[in-house]
Amino acid sequence: MQTSSEESMIIDPDFVPKTILSDNNDQQKEICSINQNEETTSNEIETEKSTMVVDNNINECSKPKFRPAKRNELRNGSPQFREIPVPRHRFAPLLKEWKKIYEPLVKHLNLQVRMNLKSKRVEIRTSKYTTDLGSIQKAADFVKAFMLGFSVDDALAILRVDDLYIDSFEIKDVKTLEGDHLSRAIGRIAGKNGKVKFAIENASKTRIVLADSSIHILGSFQNIKIARDAIVSLILGSPPGKNETEILKKMDDDNHCIGDGKGGFN
Repeated sequence: MQTSSEESMIIDPDFVPKTILSDNNDQQKEICSINQNEETTSNEIETEKSTMVVDNNINECSKPKFRPAKRNELRNGSPQFREIPVPRHRFAPLLKEWKKIYEPLVKHLNLQVRMNLKSKRVEIRTSKYTTDLGSIQKAADFVKAFMLGFSVDDALAILRVDDLYIDSFEIKDVKTLEGDHLSRAIGRIAGKNGKVKFAIENASKTRIVLADSSIHILGSFQNIKIARDAIVSLILGSPPGKNETEILKKMDDDNHCIGDGKGGFN
């Protein structure tokens, strides 16, 4: 019996099971697909190389030229609008200085301005005569500076000088003080008859407003940092005289201040 089985196996040497055939077919299909993928990738690389243009003269290439956007193209031609809320304690100064606030915005920046008594806000809007698109943001910063407590003459520097900002922070942001400790910190910043505050303003060429526990600084970025460091050291308890000398040393090292040497803006 064993011989017959062996002979049958010898007689049919080409016999292969179906499972083996299917496995071989799958492997051949996978090999074919891999070869096709390799051919396609090689063809894509060759086409990319053929289409890619190398330009050694980069400086000679013409730069794209975009014309400036017109006012009517922004916001589909609709006017831009800003609203600045008026605090209750600034109504009387606003009524008194309204003419000084109104004239530069209307005559020089060609904007439309009105006081909305119902919403208690100053409303600013661009008109068809407005040429500078950034003028409405300058006007909003100017009115906001007045609402924070700056005088009109100091706030006008935002319209005349570029790169002027307002930095606002609370005394509690530096150190948690309450009661008499808070009032003493405010007294150190202001000084007797406001001498310390004036000294910091003149040394750093900034303007400072003390509104209870809030402090607002108007000036350039570098000068605001100098004034803020001085105020922070006063809040933490350093004596005012030592603080003023440190400010003067910093101002001698940094000659990038905006001012006329008298504490005012150019």
